[in-house]
Amino acid sequence: MSDLDAHPERLAAIEEAEAVGARLGQQIRALRRDRGLTLAHLAETTGLSLGLVSQIERGLSEPSVKALHLLASALGVTVGWFFRDDGEREDTLPESDLIVRRGARRTIGYAGGIVDELLSPSLDGQLELLLCRIAPGSGADPYAHAGEEAGYVVAGTLELTVEGHTHVLTAGDSFGFRSMRPHSYRNPTRQETVVIWAVTPPSF
Repeated sequence: MSDLDAHPERLAAIEEAEAVGARLGQQIRALRRDRGLTLAHLAETTGLSLGLVSQIERGLSEPSVKALHLLASALGVTVGWFFRDDGEREDTLPESDLIVRRGARRTIGYAGGIVDELLSPSLDGQLELLLCRIAPGSGADPYAHAGEEAGYVVAGTLELTVEGHTHVLTAGDSFGFRSMRPHSYRNPTRQETVVIWAVTPPSF
């Protein structure tokens, strides 16, 4: 019996991540073609390698947080655009503009095992609320964008670096800063880190 057979929940998580990665790649390819851009032009504009952009489009690799920001900018959209749900949604229900049910969250998966789940009903308002799951040893390289953000560590340990200063937060700790300050984050432990993350304006 394989390790995955013994832990079906891990297999399910891997399969879900692969499905999210494939959907993200299809969205990027469709946007690129709609903009009339070649793979080479998109790679040159973002500074990413041609091979990596090709692998992301084919669902063979997941972009890092920073890479998806670069791709979104080059394609003229925000990162939040990739939260689009192409499946059927019960938008006619009275609660659809107020409530997000646990099983109906839209997600984006990044390289290294970072998954953002959208907790906000939409991105039409002034605030975006995310549930961020950070796998052991994973994290995001330094980046900056307009707006402000704040968060609350639900579980695990978060190593948050803002303008070169690193702070270690554990469950129950919270943070907030202007997003133009270069920042990065990492899970330095062997356990998953879970953070409720608020960003304004939505989709940065």
